[in-house]
Amino acid sequence: MGEDLIKLVDMVKVYDTGTIKVLGLHRVNLTIKRGEFVAIMGQSGSGKSTLMNVLGCLDRPTMGHYYLDGIDTANLEPDELSTVRNRKIGFVFQSFNLISRTSALKNVELPMTYAHVNQKAREQRAKELLERVGLGTRYEHMPNELSGGQRQRVAIARALANQPPLILADEPTGNLDTASSVEIMELFSQLHKEGATVVVVTHEEDIAAFTERIIRFRDGKLVSDTKNKPQIQTEEEAVTMQKEGSHAD
Repeated sequence: MGEDLIKLVDMVKVYDTGTIKVLGLHRVNLTIKRGEFVAIMGQSGSGKSTLMNVLGCLDRPTMGHYYLDGIDTANLEPDELSTVRNRKIGFVFQSFNLISRTSALKNVELPMTYAHVNQKAREQRAKELLERVGLGTRYEHMPNELSGGQRQRVAIARALANQPPLILADEPTGNLDTASSVEIMELFSQLHKEGATVVVVTHEEDIAAFTERIIRFRDGKLVSDTKNKPQIQTEEEAVTMQKEGSHAD
């Protein structure tokens, strides 16, 4: 395992609604090293979404520090945070967040466009990434021509575009069926084996089971941090379980 990629030091997040102040995160201390595959878990209101926003540099802590790849993000200006997001983080969202009127290829190219990569280079890399996620014949397909699992694969390819040190996935299987969810988590597992640092925010135990470390939040506090032996489920097993569940209903 490599050096620290994520380091939170006495991090506090308070939301000021105007009438009351809500404590989103309470003195969180956390370290995630390069190459780890981590699940962050918690029910609604636990603080995991607040943490995801801070880890993704979409928000800043009220107190304390968040070091990402050695950069203290707490006091960065908005344009500096935007640069960090583009260069350091690959995002994968529950709702895919693809541009609907743009091909799979162009969607994957987008982060490289913002990073000012020349057209030939970004097109070549986008094709390579789509090949890598199993969509080598779908370059020109629009999002509405792809299944949910395929759209999430495009989103993962896009997340890898600028070779960020961190892949941050927020409920990445929330809009997928069981078989597609297994495919996506197997893809994350493969990326992890190839050296990627993957952090998955989820409330689903069977999704967290794919990871090697599970961190749980409750009421804005980190309540447990445990190692996990990944329980790899095959696509066939997932389909069988899904069918058995439907018969039981």
